[in-house]
Amino acid sequence: MHAEGGSLTFIVRKVWLNMRAAIGEELKEFGLSTSQYATLMMTAAQPGMSVADIAREVASTRQAANEMIGGLEKEGLIERRPHPTDRRTHQIQVTEAGMRRYAAARVAVARREAELEARLTPVQRKAIREWMSGIADACH
Repeated sequence: MHAEGGSLTFIVRKVWLNMRAAIGEELKEFGLSTSQYATLMMTAAQPGMSVADIAREVASTRQAANEMIGGLEKEGLIERRPHPTDRRTHQIQVTEAGMRRYAAARVAVARREAELEARLTPVQRKAIREWMSGIADACH
């Protein structure tokens, strides 16, 4: 154990699990899991992602991502479209209904994240986000 309070990896894991639970509670109202919310967020920002792309980004298997996307598709929140150059791949697009659900959920998530960060100064918030981005980049 490190003198600073433990293994950095496990501190980050604990924060992630606690934040995921807190955000998951907010998302229940919208009928979304954290992975479904992340998928709507990513595909709204980058239309045309593949199932494999989404699986990588949400750290799941391709099969699990495919099932999760199937649930969003059944609800009419996303649709799969043929890839223009790769017959084996589909591009994931958020529907208008998906954009409405995502926009409503995003407000609740932003409010909850602000509550979680309330004790931090703006300088601390910025430093934490920069640090997390730097570590994520270093891990690739």
